[in-house]
Amino acid sequence: MKKAISFQAVLCALALAASGVADARTAPYRNKPIRIIVPFPPGGGIDVLVRALGSELSKKWGQPFVVENKAGAATFIGSEFVARAPADGYTLLATTDPTFTSNRHLFKSLPYDPDKGFEPVIQMVKGDNLIFAHPTVPFADLKELVDAAKAGQKLSFGSYGNGTQPQLVFGYLNKREGIDLLHVPYKGIAPVMMAVASKEVDLSVASAGVSGEMIKGARVRPLAVAGNKRLPQFPEVETTAEQGFPYLKSFIWYGLFAPKGTPPEIVGKLNADIAAILRDETFARQQVTSKGMTVMAGSPKEFAEAIKQDTALVDEMVKAANVKPE
Repeated sequence: MKKAISFQAVLCALALAASGVADARTAPYRNKPIRIIVPFPPGGGIDVLVRALGSELSKKWGQPFVVENKAGAATFIGSEFVARAPADGYTLLATTDPTFTSNRHLFKSLPYDPDKGFEPVIQMVKGDNLIFAHPTVPFADLKELVDAAKAGQKLSFGSYGNGTQPQLVFGYLNKREGIDLLHVPYKGIAPVMMAVASKEVDLSVASAGVSGEMIKGARVRPLAVAGNKRLPQFPEVETTAEQGFPYLKSFIWYGLFAPKGTPPEIVGKLNADIAAILRDETFARQQVTSKGMTVMAGSPKEFAEAIKQDTALVDEMVKAANVKPE
Protein backbone atom coordinates (compact mmCIF):
# COMPACT_ATOMS: atom_id res chain seq x y z
CA MET A 1 0.00 0.00 0.00
CA LYS A 2 2.78 2.38 0.87
CA LYS A 3 4.44 1.70 -2.46
CA ALA A 4 1.16 2.43 -4.26
CA ILE A 5 0.71 5.70 -2.40
CA SER A 6 4.31 6.66 -3.07
CA PHE A 7 3.85 5.93 -6.77
CA GLN A 8 0.69 8.03 -6.91
CA ALA A 9 2.44 10.86 -5.14
CA VAL A 10 5.20 10.78 -7.71
CA LEU A 11 2.66 10.91 -10.50
CA CYS A 12 0.92 13.89 -8.88
CA ALA A 13 4.22 15.69 -8.44
CA LEU A 14 5.13 15.10 -12.08
CA ALA A 15 1.70 16.31 -13.20
CA LEU A 16 1.99 19.47 -11.13
CA ALA A 17 5.48 20.13 -12.48
CA ALA A 18 4.30 19.62 -16.05
CA SER A 19 1.36 21.90 -15.41
CA GLY A 20 3.66 24.59 -14.12
CA VAL A 21 5.85 24.37 -17.21
CA ALA A 22 2.79 24.50 -19.48
CA ASP A 23 1.44 27.53 -17.63
CA ALA A 24 4.77 29.31 -18.04
CA ARG A 25 4.82 28.56 -21.73
CA THR A 26 1.21 29.54 -22.33
CA ALA A 27 1.11 32.72 -20.27
CA PRO A 28 -1.79 34.84 -21.52
CA TYR A 29 -0.99 37.34 -24.28
CA ARG A 30 -1.14 41.01 -23.29
CA ASN A 31 0.64 40.53 -19.97
CA LYS A 32 3.38 43.10 -20.69
CA PRO A 33 3.92 46.23 -22.86
CA ILE A 34 3.76 45.88 -26.64
CA ARG A 35 6.33 47.67 -28.81
CA ILE A 36 5.41 49.01 -32.23
CA ILE A 37 8.47 49.81 -34.32
CA VAL A 38 8.01 52.62 -36.86
CA PRO A 39 10.95 52.75 -39.32
CA PHE A 40 10.49 56.50 -39.91
CA PRO A 41 11.22 59.66 -37.91
CA PRO A 42 8.58 60.92 -35.46
CA GLY A 43 5.79 63.14 -36.73
CA GLY A 44 5.06 61.53 -40.10
CA GLY A 45 1.65 60.27 -41.17
CA ILE A 46 2.15 56.66 -40.10
CA ASP A 47 3.78 57.68 -36.82
CA VAL A 48 0.83 59.90 -35.90
CA LEU A 49 -1.72 57.19 -36.78
CA VAL A 50 0.08 54.45 -34.88
CA ARG A 51 0.41 56.59 -31.76
CA ALA A 52 -3.33 57.31 -31.87
CA LEU A 53 -4.06 53.59 -32.31
CA GLY A 54 -1.65 52.72 -29.52
CA SER A 55 -3.42 55.07 -27.16
CA GLU A 56 -6.78 53.43 -27.86
CA LEU A 57 -5.35 49.92 -27.59
CA SER A 58 -3.72 50.77 -24.26
CA LYS A 59 -7.13 51.74 -22.89
CA LYS A 60 -8.72 48.58 -24.27
CA TRP A 61 -6.02 46.12 -23.23
CA GLY A 62 -4.75 47.69 -20.02
CA GLN A 63 -1.17 47.46 -21.29
CA PRO A 64 1.08 50.19 -22.75
CA PHE A 65 1.64 50.28 -26.50
CA VAL A 66 5.07 51.87 -26.87
CA VAL A 67 5.92 53.38 -30.27
CA GLU A 68 9.64 53.34 -31.07
CA ASN A 69 11.07 55.14 -34.09
CA LYS A 70 13.95 53.27 -35.73
CA ALA A 71 14.37 55.37 -38.84
CA GLY A 72 16.83 55.17 -41.68
CA ALA A 73 18.11 53.13 -44.62
CA ALA A 74 14.82 52.89 -46.53
CA THR A 75 13.10 51.25 -43.51
CA PHE A 76 15.84 48.58 -43.32
CA ILE A 77 16.78 49.26 -39.69
CA GLY A 78 13.34 48.97 -38.16
CA SER A 79 12.20 46.15 -40.43
CA GLU A 80 15.25 43.98 -39.72
CA PHE A 81 14.85 44.62 -35.98
CA VAL A 82 11.29 43.28 -35.99
CA ALA A 83 12.08 40.36 -38.30
CA ARG A 84 14.67 39.19 -35.74
CA ALA A 85 12.41 39.75 -32.71
CA PRO A 86 10.70 36.87 -30.85
CA ALA A 87 7.45 35.79 -32.51
CA ASP A 88 5.37 36.41 -29.40
CA GLY A 89 3.28 39.43 -30.41
CA TYR A 90 5.16 41.91 -28.23
CA THR A 91 7.24 43.49 -31.02
CA LEU A 92 5.40 44.69 -34.14
CA LEU A 93 6.28 46.65 -37.28
CA ALA A 94 4.17 49.53 -38.61
CA THR A 95 5.38 50.57 -42.04
CA THR A 96 4.40 51.72 -45.52
CA ASP A 97 4.08 49.72 -48.73
CA PRO A 98 7.63 50.19 -50.16
CA THR A 99 9.05 48.01 -47.34
CA PHE A 100 7.25 45.06 -48.92
CA THR A 101 6.65 46.07 -52.55
CA SER A 102 9.29 48.31 -54.15
CA ASN A 103 12.33 47.84 -51.87
CA ARG A 104 12.87 44.34 -53.24
CA HIS A 105 13.23 45.87 -56.71
CA LEU A 106 15.21 48.96 -55.78
CA PHE A 107 18.02 47.36 -53.79
CA LYS A 108 20.36 44.53 -54.70
CA SER A 109 19.89 42.95 -51.28
CA LEU A 110 17.68 43.42 -48.22
CA PRO A 111 18.53 42.68 -44.58
CA TYR A 112 15.04 41.24 -44.13
CA ASP A 113 12.87 38.88 -46.18
CA PRO A 114 9.64 40.63 -47.26
CA ASP A 115 8.03 37.29 -48.13
CA LYS A 116 9.16 34.97 -45.33
CA GLY A 117 10.10 37.28 -42.47
CA PHE A 118 6.71 38.55 -41.30
CA GLU A 119 3.09 37.78 -40.59
CA PRO A 120 0.76 40.42 -42.12
CA VAL A 121 -1.56 41.60 -39.34
CA ILE A 122 -3.67 44.36 -40.89
CA GLN A 123 -3.63 46.86 -43.71
CA MET A 124 -4.71 49.88 -41.70
CA VAL A 125 -5.29 52.64 -44.27
CA LYS A 126 -4.66 53.39 -47.93
CA GLY A 127 -4.68 56.51 -50.07
CA ASP A 128 -4.50 57.03 -53.83
CA ASN A 129 -2.03 59.68 -54.93
CA LEU A 130 -2.66 62.72 -57.10
CA ILE A 131 -0.99 63.59 -60.37
CA PHE A 132 -0.62 67.36 -60.47
CA ALA A 133 0.94 70.14 -62.54
CA HIS A 134 1.90 73.79 -62.38
CA PRO A 135 -1.27 75.89 -62.83
CA THR A 136 -0.05 77.31 -66.15
CA VAL A 137 0.38 73.89 -67.76
CA PRO A 138 -2.40 74.08 -70.38
CA PHE A 139 -4.08 70.72 -69.88
CA ALA A 140 -7.38 70.00 -68.22
CA ASP A 141 -6.56 66.37 -67.55
CA LEU A 142 -4.08 63.56 -68.12
CA LYS A 143 -5.49 62.65 -71.53
CA GLU A 144 -4.80 66.13 -72.90
CA LEU A 145 -1.30 65.98 -71.47
CA VAL A 146 -0.56 62.64 -73.14
CA ASP A 147 -1.94 63.89 -76.45
CA ALA A 148 0.32 66.97 -76.25
CA ALA A 149 3.36 64.83 -75.42
CA LYS A 150 2.60 62.58 -78.39
CA ALA A 151 2.43 65.68 -80.57
CA GLY A 152 5.97 66.58 -79.50
CA GLN A 153 5.52 68.99 -76.58
CA LYS A 154 8.40 68.74 -74.10
CA LEU A 155 7.31 68.20 -70.49
CA SER A 156 9.19 67.29 -67.31
CA PHE A 157 8.38 65.73 -63.95
CA GLY A 158 10.10 65.84 -60.59
CA SER A 159 10.73 62.76 -58.45
CA TYR A 160 11.96 62.50 -54.85
CA GLY A 161 14.40 59.62 -55.21
CA ASN A 162 15.19 56.43 -57.07
CA GLY A 163 12.06 54.35 -57.55
CA THR A 164 9.71 56.84 -55.91
CA GLN A 165 6.14 57.20 -57.13
CA PRO A 166 6.70 60.00 -59.69
CA GLN A 167 9.46 58.05 -61.42
CA LEU A 168 7.36 54.89 -61.49
CA VAL A 169 4.13 56.59 -62.57
CA PHE A 170 5.56 58.71 -65.37
CA GLY A 171 8.08 56.06 -66.43
CA TYR A 172 5.18 53.62 -66.78
CA LEU A 173 3.14 56.23 -68.65
CA ASN A 174 6.08 56.85 -71.01
CA LYS A 175 6.35 53.14 -71.75
CA ARG A 176 2.64 52.46 -72.20
CA GLU A 177 1.84 55.58 -74.25
CA GLY A 178 5.07 55.92 -76.24
CA ILE A 179 5.90 59.39 -74.92
CA ASP A 180 9.04 60.90 -73.37
CA LEU A 181 8.39 62.95 -70.24
CA LEU A 182 11.73 64.13 -68.82
CA HIS A 183 12.71 62.86 -65.35
CA VAL A 184 14.26 65.45 -62.99
CA PRO A 185 15.28 63.95 -59.60
CA TYR A 186 15.27 65.96 -56.34
CA LYS A 187 16.36 65.14 -52.80
CA GLY A 188 13.01 64.78 -51.10
CA ILE A 189 9.36 65.49 -51.64
CA ALA A 190 9.41 69.07 -50.29
CA PRO A 191 11.83 70.28 -53.02
CA VAL A 192 9.67 68.55 -55.63
CA MET A 193 6.55 70.37 -54.45
CA MET A 194 8.40 73.70 -54.64
CA ALA A 195 9.80 72.81 -58.06
CA VAL A 196 6.32 72.24 -59.48
CA ALA A 197 4.94 75.35 -57.77
CA SER A 198 7.73 77.46 -59.26
CA LYS A 199 7.56 75.65 -62.64
CA GLU A 200 11.07 74.29 -62.55
CA VAL A 201 9.28 71.12 -63.64
CA ASP A 202 5.78 70.64 -65.01
CA LEU A 203 4.47 67.61 -63.13
CA SER A 204 4.74 65.31 -60.16
CA VAL A 205 2.85 62.85 -57.94
CA ALA A 206 2.08 62.99 -54.21
CA SER A 207 -0.56 62.06 -51.68
CA ALA A 208 -3.50 64.33 -50.94
CA GLY A 209 -2.02 64.90 -47.51
CA VAL A 210 1.17 66.31 -49.02
CA SER A 211 -0.23 68.17 -52.02
CA GLY A 212 -3.63 69.19 -50.65
CA GLU A 213 -2.72 72.60 -49.24
CA MET A 214 -0.88 73.63 -52.40
CA ILE A 215 -3.86 72.53 -54.48
CA LYS A 216 -6.25 74.52 -52.31
CA GLY A 217 -3.92 77.51 -52.56
CA ALA A 218 -3.83 77.17 -56.38
CA ARG A 219 -0.06 76.72 -56.39
CA VAL A 220 -0.40 73.38 -58.18
CA ARG A 221 -3.35 71.93 -60.09
CA PRO A 222 -4.54 68.29 -59.96
CA LEU A 223 -4.88 66.42 -63.25
CA ALA A 224 -5.98 62.99 -61.99
CA VAL A 225 -6.40 60.71 -59.02
CA ALA A 226 -4.11 57.74 -59.72
CA GLY A 227 -6.66 55.05 -58.89
CA ASN A 228 -10.25 53.90 -59.31
CA LYS A 229 -12.10 56.17 -56.88
CA ARG A 230 -12.31 59.94 -56.61
CA LEU A 231 -11.08 61.57 -53.43
CA PRO A 232 -13.65 63.15 -51.10
CA GLN A 233 -11.39 66.21 -50.67
CA PHE A 234 -11.30 66.81 -54.44
CA PRO A 235 -14.46 65.20 -55.84
CA GLU A 236 -14.22 67.08 -59.12
CA VAL A 237 -10.86 65.47 -60.02
CA GLU A 238 -11.36 62.43 -62.26
CA THR A 239 -9.45 59.20 -61.76
CA THR A 240 -6.91 57.78 -64.18
CA ALA A 241 -9.42 54.98 -64.84
CA GLU A 242 -12.11 57.50 -65.81
CA GLN A 243 -9.67 59.23 -68.15
CA GLY A 244 -8.79 56.05 -70.02
CA PHE A 245 -5.65 54.96 -68.14
CA PRO A 246 -6.91 52.18 -65.81
CA TYR A 247 -3.43 50.65 -65.55
CA LEU A 248 -1.95 53.81 -64.00
CA LYS A 249 -2.14 53.57 -60.22
CA SER A 250 -0.22 55.23 -57.44
CA PHE A 251 -0.92 54.83 -53.75
CA ILE A 252 0.43 54.61 -50.24
CA TRP A 253 -0.71 52.31 -47.47
CA TYR A 254 0.13 51.78 -43.83
CA GLY A 255 0.30 48.23 -42.52
CA LEU A 256 1.06 46.35 -39.31
CA PHE A 257 3.22 43.21 -39.22
CA ALA A 258 4.45 40.68 -36.68
CA PRO A 259 7.56 38.47 -36.89
CA LYS A 260 7.09 35.24 -38.83
CA GLY A 261 5.72 32.47 -36.66
CA THR A 262 3.62 34.67 -34.40
CA PRO A 263 0.64 32.50 -33.33
CA PRO A 264 -2.49 33.02 -35.45
CA GLU A 265 -4.61 33.70 -32.39
CA ILE A 266 -2.39 36.67 -31.50
CA VAL A 267 -2.45 37.97 -35.08
CA GLY A 268 -6.23 37.56 -35.10
CA LYS A 269 -6.69 39.40 -31.81
CA LEU A 270 -4.54 42.32 -32.97
CA ASN A 271 -6.40 42.45 -36.27
CA ALA A 272 -9.86 42.43 -34.70
CA ASP A 273 -9.18 45.09 -32.09
CA ILE A 274 -7.30 47.44 -34.43
CA ALA A 275 -10.00 47.06 -37.10
CA ALA A 276 -12.67 48.00 -34.56
CA ILE A 277 -10.79 51.18 -33.63
CA LEU A 278 -10.20 52.15 -37.27
CA ARG A 279 -13.88 51.67 -38.10
CA ASP A 280 -15.01 53.89 -35.27
CA GLU A 281 -16.60 56.91 -36.98
CA THR A 282 -14.97 59.54 -34.78
CA PHE A 283 -11.51 57.95 -34.89
CA ALA A 284 -11.70 57.46 -38.67
CA ARG A 285 -12.74 61.07 -39.26
CA GLN A 286 -10.03 62.52 -37.02
CA GLN A 287 -7.14 60.22 -37.92
CA VAL A 288 -7.83 58.88 -41.42
CA THR A 289 -10.33 60.51 -43.77
CA SER A 290 -9.39 64.07 -42.78
CA LYS A 291 -5.87 63.25 -43.99
CA GLY A 292 -6.87 61.97 -47.39
CA MET A 293 -6.75 58.27 -46.51
CA THR A 294 -9.31 55.45 -46.50
CA VAL A 295 -9.83 52.88 -43.75
CA MET A 296 -9.03 49.36 -44.99
CA ALA A 297 -9.11 47.11 -41.87
CA GLY A 298 -9.50 43.79 -43.66
CA SER A 299 -8.34 40.35 -42.54
CA PRO A 300 -4.68 39.20 -42.45
CA LYS A 301 -5.41 36.98 -45.46
CA GLU A 302 -6.81 39.93 -47.44
CA PHE A 303 -3.76 41.98 -46.52
CA ALA A 304 -1.39 39.25 -47.70
CA GLU A 305 -3.23 39.09 -51.04
CA ALA A 306 -3.09 42.89 -51.42
CA ILE A 307 0.68 42.83 -50.87
CA LYS A 308 1.02 40.16 -53.54
CA GLN A 309 -1.00 42.17 -56.06
CA ASP A 310 0.73 45.47 -55.27
CA THR A 311 4.16 43.87 -55.58
CA ALA A 312 3.31 42.54 -59.04
CA LEU A 313 2.14 46.00 -60.14
CA VAL A 314 5.25 47.70 -58.76
CA ASP A 315 7.44 45.10 -60.48
CA GLU A 316 5.86 45.97 -63.82
CA MET A 317 6.25 49.72 -63.18
CA VAL A 318 9.90 49.37 -62.13
CA LYS A 319 10.72 47.50 -65.32
CA ALA A 320 8.84 50.02 -67.48
CA ALA A 321 10.61 52.95 -65.80
CA ASN A 322 13.97 51.16 -66.17
CA VAL A 323 14.80 51.75 -62.51
CA LYS A 324 18.13 50.14 -61.56
CA PRO A 325 18.70 48.60 -58.11
CA GLU A 326 21.21 50.34 -55.88
